Amino acid sequence: MSLSHAVVWVDHQEAHVIQFNANASDSEVIKTKSKHARVHQRAGTLTGGRSEADQSYLHEVISALSGAGEILIVGPGSAKLELFKHAHNHDAKIAEKIVGLETVDHPTDGQLLAYAKKYFVKVDNMKAL
Repeated sequence: MSLSHAVVWVDHQEAHVIQFNANASDSEVIKTKSKHARVHQRAGTLTGGRSEADQSYLHEVISALSGAGEILIVGPGSAKLELFKHAHNHDAKIAEKIVGLETVDHPTDGQLLAYAKKYFVKVDNMKAL
């Protein structure tokens, strides 16, 4: 059975990857192995106080998306953009499959799947035009 769509909700600590089609879905949670807490930007510092994204974590999330035909990346903060950039810099085949980036707070997996299904109906309808 082919699960043609995928949605990933991502922050700096964990990612919820759901691959699905009209009749079935499969989900996976990936957690960062980094022990460092995310440091937020501080005014008046030369470095801005930001820690680097955990590249192995981002790579693991991208690997989990390898079977998807279309990918939607969502999340509450900057991690979704970091994942998007990571895909473009390290895996062009996955980057080509990304159809959208959306800001979504902290949904349950059920809410995330429902959101993604509605999103892909709109994307698929636009492709038909």
